[in-house]
Amino acid sequence: RAMAARGGARERPDAVQLDRLLGERVRKELRGLRLLTQYGLNPLRRVHTVTKKPMSWHDNIEEPADEKFLNVIHHAALEPTKKYSEPQTESQEIGWNTTPLVSRVLKDSALCISGGK
Repeated sequence: RAMAARGGARERPDAVQLDRLLGERVRKELRGLRLLTQYGLNPLRRVHTVTKKPMSWHDNIEEPADEKFLNVIHHAALEPTKKYSEPQTESQEIGWNTTPLVSRVLKDSALCISGGK
């Protein structure tokens, strides 16, 4: 029977097998599917623009700056501690909290590490 299946004489799948194959295919497709509904510019990638013609009057009209685009660009230029409330990667965890745990106004010389006596 295994030889017949290899040779090309294969039985047609019944309705249960077809339903199982369809379910498996749908699960595989949904596993890699990600619905994206908001589109925007990548602020880290340069956009190559074509310069306008200097003598055409309709190209020389000043357009107002897009506030949303400027906010996205300025937000991308911020350092990670100002962008996020918590570190996003393992590397950012080192040095994320830069505030000292003990205040430096201590009068006790045993706790003072600065070396100034």
